Amino acid sequence: MVEATKQIYTLGIIGGTGNEGKGLAFRWLKAGHKVIIGSRQLDKAQKAVEELIEFMGSTPEGLSGMENRAAAEACDIAVITVPYAGHRPTLEDLKDVLQGKIVIDVVVPLVPPKVSKVQMPAAGSAAQEAQEILGDGCQVVDAFQNISHERLMGEGDADCDVLVCGKGKAAREVVLGLVADTGLKGWDAGPIENAAVVEGLTSILIGLNKQHKGNAAGIRVTGIADQA
Repeated sequence: MVEATKQIYTLGIIGGTGNEGKGLAFRWLKAGHKVIIGSRQLDKAQKAVEELIEFMGSTPEGLSGMENRAAAEACDIAVITVPYAGHRPTLEDLKDVLQGKIVIDVVVPLVPPKVSKVQMPAAGSAAQEAQEILGDGCQVVDAFQNISHERLMGEGDADCDVLVCGKGKAAREVVLGLVADTGLKGWDAGPIENAAVVEGLTSILIGLNKQHKGNAAGIRVTGIADQA
């Protein structure tokens, strides 16, 4: 049997200078994908690249830093990791260059100071808000809300599952493949309307971390036989 050739993507991590963005970049680079770290300021993007190189101990092939717009233009798949306060303005600014692409939304609508309280936007979730802003020319898929950067930046099994929901099963399948490439177990959690539950879980996990003096609470799906 001839093994299928693995699809290699160029992933543009918009607002990728934070811990979550760098954690995803680390995992995807190890899997052989190309990664562009995006930022509103080029120097911040380049600094994040330098930090990632230092963390990895070498310069991975396919890693670069660009301003957000350039990253969104150059990527195959965009990954939104900005704070919720910058979610709408970022998407509105990049709407034209994101058309025709899958957009992975990692944003959670946290409203400080009560970040352990679920507070969903009028659209229902950050993912639904993104879909409304970007329109039918993009397929928005929610993923990676419930995993901490501490787990992403570690080696080996992150001991955490990823719920994936969004517009279109084909788009979800692509993202599930990218979840697998991070070394995590992904689950198809259905249509974009279900993103409200997935995003809301983050506030609950933050609350659990506070109660139990932790920083990396996650989720596991149990009771289903592994059909990999």
